[in-house]
Amino acid sequence: MGGEDWLEAVMPTPTTLALFALATLLLAASPGPGVLYVAARTLSQGRRAGFASMFGIESGEVVWIAAAATGVAALLAASVSALTALRFAGAAYLIYLGVQRWRSADLPPTPARAGLGRIYLQGVVTQLLNPKVAVFVVAFLPQFLDPAHPIAPQVALLGVVYVAIAVAVDTTYVLAGSLLAKRFMRSRLAQRRAGQVAAATYIALGVAAATTGTRRI
Repeated sequence: MGGEDWLEAVMPTPTTLALFALATLLLAASPGPGVLYVAARTLSQGRRAGFASMFGIESGEVVWIAAAATGVAALLAASVSALTALRFAGAAYLIYLGVQRWRSADLPPTPARAGLGRIYLQGVVTQLLNPKVAVFVVAFLPQFLDPAHPIAPQVALLGVVYVAIAVAVDTTYVLAGSLLAKRFMRSRLAQRRAGQVAAATYIALGVAAATTGTRRI
């Protein structure tokens, strides 16, 4: 089989790509741990922190896509206990971030800001433990694959589409968040209330992830 024939064989149909792009857009734009982390960091520390958090989130998604391409995600999907452990680990991490965010909201007006490297790493961990992304990769992504052809190239192509859409959506959140921060977050009271809302939302997401079955997320 020639190079063009092989590429045509593994290339998803336009309809498949369109449906996958739509599903990705809905996932990326809907409120969740990743979106909340990007928005909260942008509101509290500005555009640079927002982009650092975004790159961390996208890096975590690339790891999930690589896992799907190498078959690790399939093994994870076959293990109910592994998915359950991932769900509770993600829930615990979200609650931890919520508690930390609440405590920082009550600090004096000039608290030490988190470094960009730490923000990036927290973004990676947040997305690695995000049950929504896990279920998308291990349960939803395979529906767009053709088992009659090599899986890895198909996952790689869909992964590029996924990351491109996620970057576009998260960039929108960062730019909108930085604009809101400039206009409405100048007072210490507004910063404190925003931090408390973000913290409460983290904790609520963590509790929801822990109490909702993985198949229902």
